[in-house]
This record gives sequence, structure tokens and C-alpha cells, in this order.
Amino acid sequence: MILQESMKTMSSGKGSGNRANGRAPSGARDLFVKVKTARGRKNSSTRWLQRQLNDPYVLEARRTGLRSRAAFKLMELDDRFHLLGPGRRVVDLGAAPGGWTQVAVERCKALKEGGGKVVGIDILEWEGVAGATCMTHDFMEDDAPALLKAALDGPVDLVLSDMAAPTTGHRKTDHMRVMGLAEAAWDFAEEVLAPGGSFCCKVFQGGTEGELLNRMKSLCVSIKHAKPPASRQESPEVYVIAQGFKGRPEDR
Repeated sequence: MILQESMKTMSSGKGSGNRANGRAPSGARDLFVKVKTARGRKNSSTRWLQRQLNDPYVLEARRTGLRSRAAFKLMELDDRFHLLGPGRRVVDLGAAPGGWTQVAVERCKALKEGGGKVVGIDILEWEGVAGATCMTHDFMEDDAPALLKAALDGPVDLVLSDMAAPTTGHRKTDHMRVMGLAEAAWDFAEEVLAPGGSFCCKVFQGGTEGELLNRMKSLCVSIKHAKPPASRQESPEVYVIAQGFKGRPEDR
């Protein structure tokens, strides 16, 4: 579906149906905006600004009041894997500026009585999202899991993680940093996921590897990697989707 249809899906709370195909939103500008290099501005900054001004996802996010273009990534992943739904309980790790949290609130009907529950956390200051519990705290701090569990007050159906470390430009180093965050997110997911729950986490191309992947395979029915259309082609990010959580052996 085109992104405009994705927005309709979000508004209706329906997370299933046709899959997003990554076509630019109707209503996006057809003309290419070229940014001139200004004195004191680096060429890399000029390229970034030009990309932002011509990115149909950025334009559609602004038009529809979404906090970030990343919101479309979650919509597309949900359309494909059916991660969200009315009444589901979700925790969003690395939530700022709130785009994923907005989508989770809408599709889980968290604003409605008897609807779902959404808790988001990020190390950066971010504005709260109506219908969600929004925390500013470093997830990697020792006390973070306990704070989240207190806010969640029970098991969850989905753990989301769009956490990313600052990139260095060194592919191996960046991959190791992101994998460290993925491992921490999965450790937490093992503690809070309800049976049958799902896990959606950003990793870098090269995928989820080693002990982490083996652990996930042993505890979940299905493990897949996906790159949603909204993810920029030049970005090394992909997402690992683990579904059908069986519970930890020690808890069975």
C-alpha cells in the first residue's frame, strides 16, 4: 500500500491487510529541491538538508503530525508481521522522538478504555505521547529494567527496540555497538514477554549473529530479518523479528 494508505490504516487501528510497497506518498512534492552550499556549512550538512527536503517520508510525517519518518518503518513492519493490535501491551526502547510510540498507541487503541498499554523509554529528553507512559532514562543503566517493569505492571505482547549508538563510520565497530544494544534489548524481552509475544529490534546488515540468534531461535517459533521500504537504501539497518515467544526454560 502507499504511505497515504498506511496512514489510513494507522488511523483505523488496523494493522493487517495489504503490505506497504514503499512508493512515495501521494501529495509529496514532485519537484526536486536543491540546497546551495552556504558559507560555514559542511558539504555533508548540505547533502543531509537536501535529502530531508526531498524525502517523501519526511514530508508525509510533517503533514500527518508524526514525530519522525521512522514511524513509517514500524507501520510497514506491522503490516507485514502483525505485531500490533487493539489491546496489546508494548514497550518501546529507544523511543525518542516518539514516532514508534505514536504508532503503537494508535494501533493498540491505548487511548481507549480497555485498550492496550504502551511504555516508551529513551536516554534523550522527549515530549510525552498521549496514551503512553514516556520515560527519559538510559536503558543501559542497571535500574532501567526495574523502572520499566514497574510501569508495565505485567507481561507484554511486544518489545520494540529502535535503539542505535552514534555511528563511527567504521562498519565493524558500528555493527558491534548496535549488536550490544540488541543483546540488552533481548535480555530484557526474555524477562517481560508473555507467551506468544514478539520482539522487533534494529540491527545492522550482517544480521543477528552468534549466541544471540541461537538463543532467540531456541525461545521463539519464528525468526526473520526485514528491511522496511521506509528504511533508506543506503542505511545498513535491518530489523530482526522474533515471534511466538515460548518462555525461558527456567520459567516453564
